[in-house]
Amino acid sequence: MEEEIERDRTEHGKKPLKKKGSDDDSNPPTPETKTVLQSQVDPESGLFHKAEHKKCFAYVANTACDQHNFVVDFVVGAGNLHDSVLFDDLYKKLLLKVPEVEVIAMDSAYKTPWIMKQIIDSERIPAVPYKRPMTKKGFFKKRDYVYDDYYDCILCPENQLLKYSTTNREGYREYKSNPEVCWSCAKCNECTASQGCQKVVTRHVWEEYIEKAEDYRHTPEYRAIYAQRKETIERVFCRCQRKAWNAIHPVAWTGKS
Repeated sequence: MEEEIERDRTEHGKKPLKKKGSDDDSNPPTPETKTVLQSQVDPESGLFHKAEHKKCFAYVANTACDQHNFVVDFVVGAGNLHDSVLFDDLYKKLLLKVPEVEVIAMDSAYKTPWIMKQIIDSERIPAVPYKRPMTKKGFFKKRDYVYDDYYDCILCPENQLLKYSTTNREGYREYKSNPEVCWSCAKCNECTASQGCQKVVTRHVWEEYIEKAEDYRHTPEYRAIYAQRKETIERVFCRCQRKAWNAIHPVAWTGKS
């Protein structure tokens, strides 16, 4: 990832990014600190957010199954880890056990540039769902801004240019508008809440893989494969929840014939 970022910056005539923690006597790096909630009973677990108001220390299991509803493999991690973080280990296990797999169906949590790149580069096809935009209500959606690959710029809904500015450490290219143009635009309030009246749109250096995944999503064949998740992996989750519940609350079932 770092090599890709540096190559992209070089192509745009930008200087290499300074490495974090680099020695500089005049300006020593400030150590990063963060507060972590940790269980005293099980420190290896993580704080898991269930719905909006439920929290508990738990573990998560990222699981892969085949089209016949049989579990192929799984990876267990702390409850505070995002699904996309655990994907790499699970995908390696999956390819070792089922190298002939052609399509990988997964939910929107895995729809990231790195995961899409990993799957497509391995000559397999990701079947992913529509991911709802995270835009604030009353503002233009990101899809309203069109990327021009030839000129490497972005066009806003009012057909004004957002020019390339830089590529940040997270691998996103930043495209910025001209504040003088935005100041006199009638749609400015629907475009940005910036006090400087400047719109910034980001595009990942691996965004093309997300676009390829979107093309697959609109294909009837892969839409049908994704729809099978409710009959396969979702049933696996249901069985696991039932077994976990019965382990905590034993129930004796009786019946008459």
